[in-house]
Amino acid sequence: MAVLSVKVASIIGVASALDDVVKVCGKSRIFHPDDALSFYSKTKSFAPFSEKNEFYEPLKKLKDIVLAAGKTLELVEIEGFEASYKEINEYVDYMSQKLKKLIDARQSVILKLNEYNKALEQIKPFIGLNINLEEISKCKYIKARFGRLPRESYEKLSSQKENPYVLFFPCTSNKEYFWGVYFAPVEYCEEIDRIFAGLYFERMRVSEKDGTPESKLAQIKKYINIEREELRKANEKLNAFWDIQKDQCKRVYTRLEELETYGEIKKHVSKYHNNFILVGWIPEEDEMDFAQALDATGGIEYSIDKIDDGDKKHKPPIKLRNNWFARPFETFVSMYGLPDYREIDPTLFVAITYTLMYGAMFGDLGHGVILSLVGAILWKFKSFSLGKIMVRCGISSSIFGIFYGSVFGYENLLNPLYQKFFGLHEKPIEIMDHEMIIKVIAAAVGLGVGLIIVAMVLKIYSSIKRNDMESALFSQNGLAGLIFYSSLTYGVIFQMLFGIKIFTPLYIICLIILPIVFIFFKEPLGKLMIRDPNWKPESMGEYILQNIFEIFVVLLEYVTNTISFLRVGAYVLVHAGLMMAVFIIADMLPPGANIIMIIFGNLFVIALEGLLVGIQVLRLEFYEMFSRFFDGEGNAFEPVRLPVK
Repeated sequence: MAVLSVKVASIIGVASALDDVVKVCGKSRIFHPDDALSFYSKTKSFAPFSEKNEFYEPLKKLKDIVLAAGKTLELVEIEGFEASYKEINEYVDYMSQKLKKLIDARQSVILKLNEYNKALEQIKPFIGLNINLEEISKCKYIKARFGRLPRESYEKLSSQKENPYVLFFPCTSNKEYFWGVYFAPVEYCEEIDRIFAGLYFERMRVSEKDGTPESKLAQIKKYINIEREELRKANEKLNAFWDIQKDQCKRVYTRLEELETYGEIKKHVSKYHNNFILVGWIPEEDEMDFAQALDATGGIEYSIDKIDDGDKKHKPPIKLRNNWFARPFETFVSMYGLPDYREIDPTLFVAITYTLMYGAMFGDLGHGVILSLVGAILWKFKSFSLGKIMVRCGISSSIFGIFYGSVFGYENLLNPLYQKFFGLHEKPIEIMDHEMIIKVIAAAVGLGVGLIIVAMVLKIYSSIKRNDMESALFSQNGLAGLIFYSSLTYGVIFQMLFGIKIFTPLYIICLIILPIVFIFFKEPLGKLMIRDPNWKPESMGEYILQNIFEIFVVLLEYVTNTISFLRVGAYVLVHAGLMMAVFIIADMLPPGANIIMIIFGNLFVIALEGLLVGIQVLRLEFYEMFSRFFDGEGNAFEPVRLPVK
């Protein structure tokens, strides 16, 4: 359990050296800038060097216009490429204007194509309707309405037989609609339109010119071919321009990315007259290389120091650093929060407990192998962050599956293994046996008690590390809480299981009542330890009344947190029960179908229970253990990085 050790680098120099310093910090890829003024007491005469990154807008403008053109930008080598800020801005404006003109020309053609395609779709359903559109448009006393009518509405037209003007001539149809036309005398047009509107008639604006629908269709296709040729020419012009400019554009883009990164560093710089101050964090292991790069820069002075553990004003940023086994579980820790620089890193604790609980709750040799394979594939080909965790959990499930004797739900496949290597007649653990169920539930509660006690020990250690002796000694998760909880739980265990009378008056007074008293008076006792003269509560009666309720909540939390671990045993039984149900259903099916049922049943259990177990174990980590010893208020170490070419 470790975090990256960092130091604070303070750099002071003349303004002319700022660009060189910023380049060193950016190219190092290890510099995490911080507010310079927070590290100095007399800062009234200091001011921010720059409140705006001047390179952000041109970079965004270039990226947006190139993206709109359908092209891509890549970082390229720009060694020896020199361009002033003015030249870069002028080039970005030039590219923006030229590409916009070409894009607009292409877009104009695309809009025309879309209009013709829409007209094509509108006219197609009326092919075969023996009507001359041009002649229809010349009629003075009759109006034509082209469109589509829902099939159920078409069937209702029979109810309008008494109205001789309600006539609909269908042309084409499908399962939902009839396409066609109705005619209405001009003097009855509004009435007829109202009737068809009530029948959900959807009118289509078919141009009443250029002859029949067939001739109109041919004309539209002709226009479409013309516009497709225009689109080809527009794309050729755009591609030709891009081929000429792409190399220079990529160089300018790379330079802008670099300058924009430098601009982000400058936002943290403070100035005083002709001088500047820049402060940031670097990994302790890279101190020598960073110092050598600064030494090559003139006009500056710098210091690289370790932050004092007692300094509560400044919080070094945190980067988790763990071994190969625990590293993937940093994802879970980061979901809850990063440890403060004076806290312990819980990643290794999470890695061990999560893996063990997952395997215990999802114990099956076959399912574990499948889970590991899926995790390995997701990590290898999709870089899925949870893939490595799935591999570890799958291996744990397989190991527990060997103890449970379960392989894809088959409970006796491993019996020859037990007979040959262990001299056992059958598997040692029969999950669904009545006595074993009680043992599984008891083991789950015992596991919970043990993990809660470990979490309390971690809380004590973490509090001592932060010099918070009040929490270390008198909190519900400190030494007082540890003594109370462990004395009570193990007293119950020894008395119930072994008949040993543990709860003597002296035991109860010293190990149960006294710790509760310490928890009750935590705040005044903590203030007394640091010799605070105001250690007494303002109102003792109010303090006692309030803490009576708090103690009740504390005791309730002890109980609920312990009972919560029953879910570990419950999922052990649920897994066995689900697979039993799969085989019961399979036995009811004919040969062939039962095999399919077993396969899909196993896949269903792997997907469903694999996900649910993962969520439940994570819940136990966060709510039953993390909440006891981990605050997660640290800041992530995020060094400014130049884009990688």
